[in-house]
This record gives sequence, C-alpha cells and structure tokens, in this order.
Amino acid sequence: MTLVAILVLLLILVLAVPVAAGLGWLGLVLNQLYSPISLIVTTGEVTWSTTTSFILVAVPFYVLMGEIMLRTGMAERMYAAIAQWVSWLPGGLMHSNVVACAVWGAPSGSSVATAVTVGTVAIGEIKKHNYNEPLFLGTIAAGGTLGILIPPSINMVVYGAMTDTSIPKLYLAGFIPGFILTVFFSLTVLIACIWKPHWGGEKIHVNWREGIPLLPDLLPPLGLLMIVIGAIFFGIATATESAAVGIVGALAITAWRRRLTLIMLRDVCEATVRTTAMVVAILVGAFFLNIVIQAIGLTQQLSRLITAYQLTPVQVLTAVIFLYLILGTFMEELSMMISTIPITTPLMVQAGFDSVWYGILIVLLIQTAMISPPFGINLFVIHGIRGRGTLSDVEKGAAPFVLSLLLMILLICIYPEIVMWLPRIVG
Repeated sequence: MTLVAILVLLLILVLAVPVAAGLGWLGLVLNQLYSPISLIVTTGEVTWSTTTSFILVAVPFYVLMGEIMLRTGMAERMYAAIAQWVSWLPGGLMHSNVVACAVWGAPSGSSVATAVTVGTVAIGEIKKHNYNEPLFLGTIAAGGTLGILIPPSINMVVYGAMTDTSIPKLYLAGFIPGFILTVFFSLTVLIACIWKPHWGGEKIHVNWREGIPLLPDLLPPLGLLMIVIGAIFFGIATATESAAVGIVGALAITAWRRRLTLIMLRDVCEATVRTTAMVVAILVGAFFLNIVIQAIGLTQQLSRLITAYQLTPVQVLTAVIFLYLILGTFMEELSMMISTIPITTPLMVQAGFDSVWYGILIVLLIQTAMISPPFGINLFVIHGIRGRGTLSDVEKGAAPFVLSLLLMILLICIYPEIVMWLPRIVG
C-alpha cells in the first residue's frame, strides 16, 4: 500500500499534473484500491470545512498584508536604512540583503514575496559596487526563506491547521531559530568575503549621521510585526484576528504615506485572490487525501513497519529529514509540506517528538528545499528578477547557505530547547 502510494505520487509529479489535482487523484486511486467504502461523497464536506475554517482565514489576511506592504514603497526606504548600518562589514550590502529579508519577511509571511521585494531593490547594486554576483544573488535567495520561519508565517498557519497544533506556540518557537539563522547567513557572507576579499566589492563608507534620520523607515515593518505578534502574545486576538489587525495597520501606513489609491487596492486584491485560490485548492486536495489515508490505515501501516524494524526515534527523524531533502529537489515547498504532513507528523509524534518542534523542523527543511537545485523556487525567482545570465549562478551562490540551513537543522536536533524554550516560558 505504501509503495503504491509513493509510486502514484511520483507518477503524478513526473506528469506535471497541478498539485491540487494530483493530491486529489492520489486520494481517488488509493480509495478505489484499498478502501471498503467510497469516500468520494466526502469531497463536498471536505471542501466546505476547508474553505470555512476560521484558522485558515489567516492565510488570505497575511497574503493581503504582504501585498499592501509590497506596493507602498516601504521596501526601498527600509533597505536604504539597513544599508547605512550594516554595509560597513566585509561583504557590504550582502549583509543588508540578509537583514532586510529578515525584517521584511517577518510581517509579509511569504518567502517568495520577500525574495522578490528585496531582490528588486538590491540587484541593481551588484555592478555598481563590483560584488561577486553569484554570492550576492545567493544572499537574497537564502534570505528570502526567512519569511516563513520568522513569524507570522503562512506555512505555520497551514501546519497548525492540518495538525491541530497551537499557532501562537509555533510563532513563539520560530523566533529564536529565525534570529540564529539570520546570524548564520550573515556569518556565511563574512567568512566568504574574508576568504575572498574581492567578493565583497568596493568598500562602502558609512556616514552614521546620515543613517540616524533613516531609522524611522524601519518602523513600519517592525511595527506591523509587533502589532501582529503582540496581539497574540497578550491574548488580545487570535492568530486570524491579529492578521486582520495587521491589515488595518498596513492600510493606515499606506494612507499616511499617501499611497492608498483604488488602483493599488485593485492590484492588491487581485494578487491576494490568485495566491489564496492556489493555496486553498491545494489544501482541499490534501485534506481529502488525508481522510483517505486515515480510512485505509496507511499511517498505521507505516507505524507497524517502524515497530517491526525496531527503528529508534533518531532513525525515524533521520529518515524524515532525508525524505524532505530529497523531495525538496523537485517539489514546490507548500505542495511538499501539505502532501507529506498527514503521513510524517503522526510518525514523528508517535516517536516522541513534540508537534511544535516538528513544525519548526519542517519549516527549516522547506527553507532548504527552496534554495536547493534543480527546482528550488527562490532560485527561479531571483534568476527571473535578474533577467540575464544562467540559473547556475544563483545555484552556486545559494550553496553555502544550504550548508548554513543544514547546520541549523542539526543544531535544533541536538538542542531542541532552541525551539521549545520560548513557548515553554510563555506557556
């Protein structure tokens, strides 16, 4: 049964079937082959319950907030402010790329949106300051992945909804790993530019007096982050309600900047509808597949397989990590996450791992997948923004940051308290 499920899934991926339809097809095939009753009749209820879930309302809200921020000019001002304070380091503006991605990615909640925003602003600086182009592009591709680790995160909302895990705890769990990973990325640039000084381009002379007046430009994205997370932390709002509060905050900033127009709102709403429709379609297919998997006992079969081979928790963890690293080379990140969570999460929980900790591990694995060749989505995004050269340039530049991510994964496996300390302290 397990082998058939894997073979059908691989066949669907090879045929390039849209992921939402592919998950549904896999559910139908498994239902016809192994289920004693037809589960097709549950499709209507699955669709209704998925699209009316209060938790999942947060998805379009966070997408909408990110789209509003994207179109208000906040990114350019934020990047200029950060550049004044970190570009004196060896590597110059490459450190600005990493920090800007961390600051912008937090309230936007999307890796692709973060990479696009910072990449659009930063790529023009490569030739101006003679940076090593692959490494510079790699900082944006890798930095963009911080958007799904530093809360709020759309991927965490989806994981929480699918596994019935506390989203506020997931948000708290992502803070410390997100900060450490940002430091790791910056250290990667530092080490590379100390090893090869010419990669760091021309020395940028920083005028600290000019930097101080630019600091207020950091307040909008940081303020939105504090509003969204603070509302959850102090019990004022749920994760979904805080996303709505974030939208109000983003609109208020947009109005204050005099960028609030009907055309901007139309573009924002269109982009939000497209992104949300894609996510929800995938979720409907995944939830139907989840029901079929539970009904035919696939998860229980895998559990018995682990028991039969007497796999230790460490061996189960290692197998799951390798599974995601392999899938990440040819699957899109959200699709990979949604299609595998119903299978891997019960196994990990049964092996004794906390579901909150496992949620952060999955996000880190997805981050690795997003910059892993040949199909890491952020690689394509950055290559598309550059508009010249070859994809291999971006792949080469992202390779050192893959190693940083693998080091971070190893770190939380050895020291789980890195993830669990903040949720445990806050309660």
